[in-house]
Amino acid sequence: MTASTAARIATLDIVRGVAVMGILAMNIVAFAMPPQAYINPLAYGADSAADLASYAVSFVLIDGKMRGLFSFLFGASMLLVIQLAEKSGDSARRVTFRRQLWLLLFGMIHYYLIWYGDILIGYALIGMVAWLFRTKPPRVLIGWGVALVLVQLVIMTAIAAYAQSLSAAAAAPNPSVDTVAAWTELSRDVAVPGAALLRETMALYLGPWSEIVTYQVTEKPLMPIVFTFLFGWETLAYMLFGMAALKSGFLAGDWDDARYRKTALTGFAIAIPTYSICLALIFIDRSSVEGLFTWSFAATVPFRPVMVVAYAALIILLTRRGGPLVGRIAAAGRAAFSNYLGTSIVLTGLFYGWGFGLFGQFSRISLWLVVVAMWVLMLAWSKPWLDRFTYGPLEWLWRSLVRWELQPMRKPAPTA
Repeated sequence: MTASTAARIATLDIVRGVAVMGILAMNIVAFAMPPQAYINPLAYGADSAADLASYAVSFVLIDGKMRGLFSFLFGASMLLVIQLAEKSGDSARRVTFRRQLWLLLFGMIHYYLIWYGDILIGYALIGMVAWLFRTKPPRVLIGWGVALVLVQLVIMTAIAAYAQSLSAAAAAPNPSVDTVAAWTELSRDVAVPGAALLRETMALYLGPWSEIVTYQVTEKPLMPIVFTFLFGWETLAYMLFGMAALKSGFLAGDWDDARYRKTALTGFAIAIPTYSICLALIFIDRSSVEGLFTWSFAATVPFRPVMVVAYAALIILLTRRGGPLVGRIAAAGRAAFSNYLGTSIVLTGLFYGWGFGLFGQFSRISLWLVVVAMWVLMLAWSKPWLDRFTYGPLEWLWRSLVRWELQPMRKPAPTA
């Protein structure tokens, strides 16, 4: 392995480490509160101005951006695996599709048995489509990515328009039974939950593990497929952007400081004011369902990739000279799969009834204490583990299943 290759892998790991830590900062609400709270700031846990400020910071700086950054890195890493397989004489197609199929199985275990917020199923399915673009040059990849973002914008705009019209119809005098039922269904996971729904939700997640699994299997069995269809266009776009970013040298750390600085400043100058305007409109609209569909789901679509690129540029710029903390972040990125699934196990154990049963007990602002504690845990275990072992635990299992043989785990002792 050349110094250049090692540097490229380190850069990818650093950005991925930030992404997996950032995803937790947004997912924590979904672990600890009713699902509606993830989208609606008034749904739960907003008892003070500090709680609303916490939502505001998450909406402007975190929501969707870390997931997008993780998708960028997934596309880049997928391309890197393909290139390494080709260089080693292995079948890139076989390696890629085995990886995706095993990832699909991991995602199904995660979704049905551990936590409903899984992203691995969608990544596995969309990654198979991304394979078709592996040989395209950066300009073509970016062009396809932009087109897919526009498709995502059209879908979200259509849903927002439907929400606006359905809200008006349900509020009109003497609405039909079908109209009321449709509005109730559309707003169920977005609106402030009523007392009955809140009791039902609390009973579910504070109940036994078997009831949560039964609910996932019987009530929400196809939700990952639905979400993949609704949001997969954007995810595929990000994967293609990640491939282009690796091929162009952006994610490899090959650009000079001035270019990264300009990219970061430009991206943030465009995206942060736009997100801030959307946030203000959500608050002005008092977090109405139709307002959330409009300003949170639809209006942010074209600006999210701009901010993701800005984040990537800023992370590379700030960490390219290394340091102890950077090394630990890179290690967390190398073990991102283990950190992602491990976080779900730890936090469902903390909040759900089969564990410590703290579901619904935290405000939004107080959840940052849990986030910081989990960040410390990620940074604390990842580097010592990878100093001794070649892979993270789940990375090793995934690779062994793909290769269909146990991979060497412990690093060889250094020679004199």
